[in-house]
Amino acid sequence: MSAAARDPPLAQEDLLLAAAYVYDAQYNRNIPFETSPQAVRLYYLYNHWTMQAATYFFIFVDLFLAVFEDPAVYPLPFLATSLVEVLCLLVFFGRLVHFAKVTPRNVFWKDTKNICIMIAILVTLIDLIIYGALKISNVNSIRWSRFLRPIFLINFAESRQIRRVFRSIRNTLPEITYVFLLFMFSVLMFSLMALKLFGDRNLRTVEGSPYFTNYLEIVFDLYVLVTTANSPDVMMPAFDFSWWYSLFFITYVVINTYLFMSVFLAVVYNNYRKHLKNEIRKLAYMKRHKMVEAFNILKVKEGTEFVVKEAQWKQLVKLVAPDISTSHRELLLRVSDEEQKGYVDKKAFVRLADLLNIQVIAMRIQTHPLEHWMPHVYNSAVSLFIRSMVQHKGFVWTYDVIILINAVFIALDEENPLISYAEWVFLSLYIIEILLKVYTYEPRAFFAKTQFWNWFDTSIIIAALVATILNTSLKSASQYNSQQVLDIVFILRVLRLIRIVDSIQRFRVIMNTLINIVPTMLTFGGLALVVYYMFAIIGMELFQGKIQFFSRNSTAHHALECGNPALKDSLFARAKYCKNNFNDITSSFGPIQSPPKSMERRPTPLTSMRSKWRKKCDLSSLHFLSVLVLNFILLANGFALVTHQAAKLYFIAFHVVVVIMIINILIAFILEAFFVEYSLEKSEVETAIERKIQELGVGIQEEELRDGKLIDNMETNENDLGGEEITKKKSKGLMFKIASKRYRTVDALLQRMFEAEILPEDDGPSVDEILNLSPADVYPKNPTFDSAA
Repeated sequence: MSAAARDPPLAQEDLLLAAAYVYDAQYNRNIPFETSPQAVRLYYLYNHWTMQAATYFFIFVDLFLAVFEDPAVYPLPFLATSLVEVLCLLVFFGRLVHFAKVTPRNVFWKDTKNICIMIAILVTLIDLIIYGALKISNVNSIRWSRFLRPIFLINFAESRQIRRVFRSIRNTLPEITYVFLLFMFSVLMFSLMALKLFGDRNLRTVEGSPYFTNYLEIVFDLYVLVTTANSPDVMMPAFDFSWWYSLFFITYVVINTYLFMSVFLAVVYNNYRKHLKNEIRKLAYMKRHKMVEAFNILKVKEGTEFVVKEAQWKQLVKLVAPDISTSHRELLLRVSDEEQKGYVDKKAFVRLADLLNIQVIAMRIQTHPLEHWMPHVYNSAVSLFIRSMVQHKGFVWTYDVIILINAVFIALDEENPLISYAEWVFLSLYIIEILLKVYTYEPRAFFAKTQFWNWFDTSIIIAALVATILNTSLKSASQYNSQQVLDIVFILRVLRLIRIVDSIQRFRVIMNTLINIVPTMLTFGGLALVVYYMFAIIGMELFQGKIQFFSRNSTAHHALECGNPALKDSLFARAKYCKNNFNDITSSFGPIQSPPKSMERRPTPLTSMRSKWRKKCDLSSLHFLSVLVLNFILLANGFALVTHQAAKLYFIAFHVVVVIMIINILIAFILEAFFVEYSLEKSEVETAIERKIQELGVGIQEEELRDGKLIDNMETNENDLGGEEITKKKSKGLMFKIASKRYRTVDALLQRMFEAEILPEDDGPSVDEILNLSPADVYPKNPTFDSAA
């Protein structure tokens, strides 16, 4: 098509379609959608934040219904809960129909997550009908579809991060299965040896039961020993008989706890990393594909090459990112069109999604109020000396030393009068620091919403001042001890040491990694919610009513046995673990009870440690304690006594899924995050933006912004870039900087590494090939992503 034919304003439908492609590329969405005008508008509606928020709201309402359903924490009629659930299902079905309207039919029906949602909706409706009919007939039945509710959280398009973790688990299962079978073979073999070694020696456990005479119980005890939950309790009867037998347990622990658990981590990490790279590769190619599609919609012929005109580029950016200022938009145009030819070529256009993802902060340089009110005084030689002193790095180092010395004084005896007077000295020094900084830096900028440390320091100092004055004035009060308030302030003041840690390069890498993994930790939080919820629902159906909780002074029958005579004289009942039951959804995550002082148990070092831990953890959950493996054997044995020994398989399954699988995947992610952080460098796009900022004379180096010299102050007005007032460093003006690299996610860093391997002229494979890429596929031809990541 000729340039003349495309010179008129671009059709609104084409612009919306191009913006949809760019928007998907910016947020790494790989949803194929129809390109008709109606489908594109529906696609915009589908991705609107209100629609996504409504979907999540009804998902959590659906999950929360377990609180009101039998067995319920707060019972509601079945009709009420069923109507709410039907409403949720209608919303889910409507969301699915909406998705079907925007995606090609063949893609929709090949997508497994859509099939899972439809099956879950159908199965839930059938279960509701059957359960309701039986309830009307006064026949007790099981709501067996409730454990499927997390499927909606996993399979809607908004939850792609959680799905990625589940795919990692699914892809890791084949490899980890072989290791698990070998591990179980080792446990079974050692269990057989234990049976032969100890079974005929008439040994007794601390509870008086036979020691290692039942093979299946030996298997369970040795499996729990791998978690160290019953170490060294499980070996004490044999150790009391002869210390030589400790060699058996030491050998077992070395092989199964240290070696096999390390192999589990290695296998999980290797497979996680392999499939993570494949996921990142898909995202990178899909992003390139979307940007090429957007370019093909907007391109016109300019000489011998196709380009996007400046006016159309501005229209596109304003549609994709309406919140950025005109000055910011002009800066991005200058980066894309460096020679100011009036158009953007394909190579520069493809980088647009990356440009929009880089946070460029526009800052207004504010004039200090004192310079307005007392310009001669504020700009005098003495004032300039004070301001330069405060801005010097030595000022920061001096107060770092003061903070360290203050931390030492806080640790000393506070009854000493000298220590008390010293706190007044430190407090005075901190007040002077704040006053000097407010005098040097513009107050509105110093207390900007992004200046956490300034707010933190000021709040701590004000709180310390108020507490110290109260403590001094109320010393005569016999019952009042304001020193407790002051102690809290002292502890908070010690947290200022984090600023010293942040100034050390290696410590900063660790802190950057911790910040970068926060978004993914939310993903693992969602994954944990799914797993805990499903196990809680299954546990309710298996164990509800088997164990009851009674108050300490209750005279009810079998109150001391948690309402079940099978627990008579059991460690579970004597430890007062009755509240750890599955009688409702909250009890499945219920509080742990501290064991009584009269509890008869061998006082080994580990049991004493666990007793102290339980006394401190009054709000720990049943499943959470299983993850920590503190009470694994006690919980499993208790529920096995009231049901069947096979109940132990429930707790073993929970441990395998959460500890061996999910926790190891989390560790693998953290390892990858550290590797990426240590090899972090600026991207080519970031370098281009910073270079252009410096060329325009509006650049601010990040080190110049330390300690509030220039404070982040997002510019939202429609200010044009350029002009003498900006290019000259006056007291007023507009300055740009790249946001700190510590706010980049690990996934984004990995994707950037891989995108560096794609040549600018490489459009990548087709959409079908991208979606079907496997870790074994080699594309591009000579990838170096393995060495980079």
